[in-house]
Amino acid sequence: KLIMDTNGKQLLEWDTIDKNDVVIVPAFGTTLEIQSKLEQAGINPYQYDTTCPFVEKVWKRASQIGEQEYTIIVHGKPNHEETRATFSHSKANAPTLVIENMKEAILLAEFIKGEKMPEEFFESFKGRFSIGFDPKIHLNKLGVVNQTTMLASDTQGISDFLKQTLIDHFQLKKEDTTLHFADTRDTLCYATNDNQNATASLINHKADFAIVAGGYNSSNTSHLVELCQEKLPTYFIESAEKITPQGAIVHFDLHNKAEITTTDFIPKKEQVDILLTCGASCPDSVVESIIEKILSFFPEINDINEIIDNQLK
Repeated sequence: KLIMDTNGKQLLEWDTIDKNDVVIVPAFGTTLEIQSKLEQAGINPYQYDTTCPFVEKVWKRASQIGEQEYTIIVHGKPNHEETRATFSHSKANAPTLVIENMKEAILLAEFIKGEKMPEEFFESFKGRFSIGFDPKIHLNKLGVVNQTTMLASDTQGISDFLKQTLIDHFQLKKEDTTLHFADTRDTLCYATNDNQNATASLINHKADFAIVAGGYNSSNTSHLVELCQEKLPTYFIESAEKITPQGAIVHFDLHNKAEITTTDFIPKKEQVDILLTCGASCPDSVVESIIEKILSFFPEINDINEIIDNQLK
């Protein structure tokens, strides 16, 4: 049973949970408030804690720089469960603010430079800042961490932009930059980053279409879809079962948040070039089954195991 859905809506009331239940904390982690609820029910929240080490690394770095009186800027989707967890852990140690994209970073810069009145801050970032946040005080010394499934390049871009904003505003010399901005580059998740970099390289090669495998609610997979869609037709699917024997593909439309069906998605020509990638947590078996399903439309092709064996030799 799920205690909450991915947006934090309560599905199972706390008074129905007791010390005899097994509660598993997912890879995105959970909030300090939920940990407290579990402890009150007699459950050790760390007993079955599967929080990703890279998420925990973000929390630890936020805590470290918070102790040095930096304000934490979290780059993430405000309603995403990982961002909610990171915000909860961060605000326990430091003033914290969540921003979603570069547009909001540019808006934040206007408050840093004093181009907008502090009173406007509270409406612009309503529900995104920690209790007691004071834009007149807490925007002078920043550190940026992220929801690990966001595009690493986007996080780095936001980080570089805010860093330069502080350098310009305070007229900082290079050696004085750390007085106002913390270096947090090593908190970016390598698994997500590697997938994004690999996909960015793949789309430079000519292909007829792309298939991206992963969960429809996965942020990092959605970003891969967006990358591919910039260059070529892209089909976002959960598994090989979405490809029918008749040559149609049932794929997820990111913009309309619904599945649609495309018939005859494989071009009828002698050589078809296909880009295939997947989200960071997508099992290898899913990718392998998609490859096998696609190859079934090409009966004249050599046996896939023979091809792999020859490559290994």
